[in-house]
Amino acid sequence: MELIKKNIHMDRIKCKSTSQVTLEEDINIPDSKPDVTTLIYEKGHVQIEEVKPTEDHVSIRGRLLFSVLYQSREDGQKLVCVEGKIPFEEQLYMEGVRGTDAVTVKAALEDLTVGMINSRKLSVQALFTLRAWVEELYDEEAPVDLYFEETGTPLEYRKSKLDLAQIAIQKNDIFRIREEIPLPQNYPNIFQIIWESVTLEEVECKPIAENISVQGDVHIFILYEGEGEEAPIRTFETVLPFSGAIECHGSKENMIADIGYEIGHCELEVRPDFDGEERMLGLELVLDLAMKLYEEETVEMISDVYGVTKEVECIDNAVEFKQLLMKIVGKSKVTDRMKVKDADARVLQLLHSEGSVQIDNQEITAEGILVEGTVSVQVMYITGDDTSPYNCLKGVMPFSYTLEVPNINPSDSFRLRADVGQLQVVMIDSEEMDVKAVLDFQAAVFRNVPKTLISDIKVSELDMEKVNELPGMVVYVVRPEDNLWNIGKRYYVPVEKIKEVNELSSDEIKAGDKLLIVKGS
Repeated sequence: MELIKKNIHMDRIKCKSTSQVTLEEDINIPDSKPDVTTLIYEKGHVQIEEVKPTEDHVSIRGRLLFSVLYQSREDGQKLVCVEGKIPFEEQLYMEGVRGTDAVTVKAALEDLTVGMINSRKLSVQALFTLRAWVEELYDEEAPVDLYFEETGTPLEYRKSKLDLAQIAIQKNDIFRIREEIPLPQNYPNIFQIIWESVTLEEVECKPIAENISVQGDVHIFILYEGEGEEAPIRTFETVLPFSGAIECHGSKENMIADIGYEIGHCELEVRPDFDGEERMLGLELVLDLAMKLYEEETVEMISDVYGVTKEVECIDNAVEFKQLLMKIVGKSKVTDRMKVKDADARVLQLLHSEGSVQIDNQEITAEGILVEGTVSVQVMYITGDDTSPYNCLKGVMPFSYTLEVPNINPSDSFRLRADVGQLQVVMIDSEEMDVKAVLDFQAAVFRNVPKTLISDIKVSELDMEKVNELPGMVVYVVRPEDNLWNIGKRYYVPVEKIKEVNELSSDEIKAGDKLLIVKGS
């Protein structure tokens, strides 16, 4: 006799760790750049360059890349961008990690503050969070049938159904976006780009037959110096929709997608048009995709076995299976007003705004997943002051939102993503702005179901002393916790024989029923 088993493909987090990192450094303005008069705008990105796991520790090396837009009064009013990098090396304690493990590390920049020490030196302070984890794939062997070498073996077994979410595909891939964007006819030719911003909006990745469909919008903003003696400063902003697919063997439309994405590489350059004029923007963007596809399946497993003429011992193994509780998306509106405090920096015209989400807390409640955090907003604008015509206003808007998940338990797990889907900033007057943001939330919620699997069966001769102690015939009064299975197991009688003797058409019995149990029947 042999158990026939089916491999159930599962995934789990083997170990994880989180650490906050603070960087602080003074940066000298390069000799080729003019003096700093006023700081306008800044942005930053944490780049992970090397990850080295050792016993219970992970060494992470990377750098903070930052850009600062400032105003200089040298040679008249002009805008200048300076870029820099600050290297870092951090060691995280991660219990259970080994030198051969593949460790995933993500960095989230929480705060970037740039200050002016003097006209030739800036102070850069950054706070970011490093999250590291090791995921592993493994198989659980579920018993789904019994193979008997000899027919007629008096053995009883039963099956139970379990809904599972198996990991079907796990891989990393890239999606490339290549576009050329012409400037409108009434815009001057580009002499040089001073500042640029490329962000993603409304990105959706979903499985189709043998492919992953990717679509969304790229938001492009440039601040540039135009050609000509006056060298006018102009801005250009556009939203570029994109769509396409990448090959993914085995992908099916009904699979559950848990796909993370981020910009891995982005290059925006000025290109000549057909007339040789610098009026085209060439975009080369690479999306890094971390893909997990789950497939739901109902598996019938052997849950118990007993013998009629043989003693049967089941060797059990405690495991956990994963079920998809819910794939959910949600939107939340956040509104606030931002006020200019400096009377000399009043707003004449808005140029550009950006927002980012910082999650401070995410937890399971009785209603679902509570998400709390802030939306950081930066607004670039033109002032009414000719001596400092450009400025930036920063603000932070708190939010609290619950993704409703019925029947969620505190022990359930989830993966959450939050993005700024839409950001709208409108002037109320020269001192105040109205800010409205729509936040997009996505979460896949899983439930870990504990299960006892039969890993092996041992068959031996019956303990005749034990069998002889059982009555040859008995009228059994059904108790509340009873079913035909455990009654048959107790008396070494097949379930079908109990039903036949008692003329039962189904397995349904209730407390107080009387059953005739005949040994050897």
